Amino acid sequence: MTYARHLKESYGLPVFDFPGPDDGDRTTPLPDADAVAWRISSDTYDAEESWTEAFARFTAAVDTTRVRAIVVGAWEEAYDSGPEEIVAALLDARPHLPALRALFLGDMESEECEISWINQGDVGPLLEGFPELEEFGIRGGTDLVFPPFTHGRLRSLTVQTGGLSARVVRNIAASNLPALEHLDLWLGTDNYGGDSTPDDVQPILDGSRLPRLRHLALRNSDVQDGIAAAVASAPVVARLEGLDLSMGVLTDAGATALLDGQPLTHLKSLDLHHNYIGEPLRQRFRDVLESAGVALDLDRGHADEDEYDGRVWRYVAVGE
Repeated sequence: MTYARHLKESYGLPVFDFPGPDDGDRTTPLPDADAVAWRISSDTYDAEESWTEAFARFTAAVDTTRVRAIVVGAWEEAYDSGPEEIVAALLDARPHLPALRALFLGDMESEECEISWINQGDVGPLLEGFPELEEFGIRGGTDLVFPPFTHGRLRSLTVQTGGLSARVVRNIAASNLPALEHLDLWLGTDNYGGDSTPDDVQPILDGSRLPRLRHLALRNSDVQDGIAAAVASAPVVARLEGLDLSMGVLTDAGATALLDGQPLTHLKSLDLHHNYIGEPLRQRFRDVLESAGVALDLDRGHADEDEYDGRVWRYVAVGE
């Protein structure tokens, strides 16, 4: 199993950690407000200050009218408490964040909080409250509420989980996102609440609500074979530039359906890393797609199999 890592960039900007309270003499030089994506964090365990207190220090130290991207990192007791106070603080700060175009909620690594332990909440108010956002991302699916929404400016939506509920998947699929170009959903495993099926993503694959979609990732799923089979005949694929079905339990069955479906040679990239595809089919992918100039990732990574009690067990890349 692999783990979610801290973001390195957001909105095309490098992520910079706003200094913690222990930087008492303020020796850490701060970059220009619009030159970085600002990660603001507390400590998950034994926090010296709350996230909202860290945010208050941030707004006092930085010209927030020029801030273009904020990354919400760890907050105190994220394994037991959701981000409601964080959402309220961000909404209260809206008049002072006129340039904000990117927001990520829950950028934590495993030692801070395992992805499936991160408590989330209702992100609808953030999406409604920041109509100028162009990028929105979130990590963690526990108690995540994602109502159907309309957003005219959002170009990129990322939801990273070890298990994404079918209700959230259906609500995202039912949303009206005319500007969306990049959609990345980590569907996860039923062991951590990922109970969606290929039927739940069908409105996404139809593409009618996503007229500008060019990069689609439906990954980290333990029903990846079914996802691949649905993608094989999906109308949206014909206008994609990038397709990502990586990190999940993709076997020869799903790979065969994908290869035998509609042509994929128009793609710029196809990402299937962390897979359970046999070498003969892997070679077919190379023969068909690499010869057409498609950037192809077939790296198996840590996709190991276990056999127990006569059954073969396979795993998604990111679960707990």
